[in-house]
Amino acid sequence: MPTFSDPVWQKPQTAPAFQSELSSDGTLDAVIVGGGIMGLSTALYAARAGLSVQVLDAGAIGQGASGLNGGQVIPGLKYDPERLIEHFGKERGEALVDFAASTADAVFDVIRDEKLAVPFTRNGWIQAAHTETALKAAANRDRQWRARGADVKLLDRAEIAAMTGAKGYLGGWLDRRAGVIDPLSYTLELARVASAVGAGIAEQQRVVRLTKEAGVWRVSTQGGAELRATRVVLATNAYTDGLLPGLAQTIVPLHSFQIATAPLPAELAASILPGGQAVSDSRRILVYYRKGPDGRMVLGGRGRMAPPSSAADWAHCERALLRLYPALAGIAVEKRWFGRVAMTPDHLPHLHEPEKGLLAVVGCQGRGVGLMSALGKRMAGYLATGDVSRLPFPLSPIRPIPFHAFRQVGVAATIAWYRMLDALER
Repeated sequence: MPTFSDPVWQKPQTAPAFQSELSSDGTLDAVIVGGGIMGLSTALYAARAGLSVQVLDAGAIGQGASGLNGGQVIPGLKYDPERLIEHFGKERGEALVDFAASTADAVFDVIRDEKLAVPFTRNGWIQAAHTETALKAAANRDRQWRARGADVKLLDRAEIAAMTGAKGYLGGWLDRRAGVIDPLSYTLELARVASAVGAGIAEQQRVVRLTKEAGVWRVSTQGGAELRATRVVLATNAYTDGLLPGLAQTIVPLHSFQIATAPLPAELAASILPGGQAVSDSRRILVYYRKGPDGRMVLGGRGRMAPPSSAADWAHCERALLRLYPALAGIAVEKRWFGRVAMTPDHLPHLHEPEKGLLAVVGCQGRGVGLMSALGKRMAGYLATGDVSRLPFPLSPIRPIPFHAFRQVGVAATIAWYRMLDALER
């Protein structure tokens, strides 16, 4: 990564290094390609179920978006319950709504049950509305989730001003099931406990070839190692390459740029997010923010499609911060970093099994902490039993996006257009 990408999340000096030497003896139950939250969650629960598992990561654990995101743990999907039931039908739709409602629980439960050393606060997430249209959408979402017993609340202008301390919101929606974590600590701790229960975790092991022979998958790495397994799970998400033909063309990887201020003075800190909630706003190019380590403000949003080339590439985040909190004008921005997010055309995760024993998962849609934690547990259940009903989403064919090579150009133009429209609504 460029030297100017300096995340606020820091790897503890006591964090373990994971083995790079691999044994080619025997046939594993599963090789998992990708050591992010999805891959590590799958490995943890698969090993708990008695499967022999090896995780291979091309870089270091926590180096990708799993360790670089904003640490917001948000339940649900992009779509509300009624839309999911309309799209998937009553039986699968209801099951998917139940799954979506559980994704934040999956994170906080594993932190508690496995005694993970992960800083967290579970005081909720606010979806802030800056227009009347967004406020009506929030009221509709509130109605649907309250009908299902969710701990949620519609906020008026005074309530959201008091809870956020931010300027410009008409109201919003509070989901108390949500919270915030240190995402790097979470990813590293998932790797630690997965290793402790028997899963192999190997860093700096890029997989370059998959072949199948007599019902067994051969997994070859750039370093010349070859593993054998009855099943392979590709959990590379936004970092997906050409290992499985066509898979990378089913997603559009976007960059999420983030900043963190210097620690806030006590008086300022008391007036901003006093309850410690996470926030995402309703703009077309949304920003999301929270309190971070040492009382810093952490804010992120969509950045340029290419990796950043200078500190100026984070200027849109700094402008957003001052629009929301003018009192922070004198506070230095000390940290800047970015990670990748994988988007699918229908804004839902996609699960594929193009050949028996070869599975792939892509598409976090920016909610990867909770979604991939919960999905990894379900994937482990499928690996252990072969029961496809363990999976919350249907297995679907790999369908590359038409004219994918031009899609990112179009997305970049759309982001620029939406950013202009958002500016007119300030």
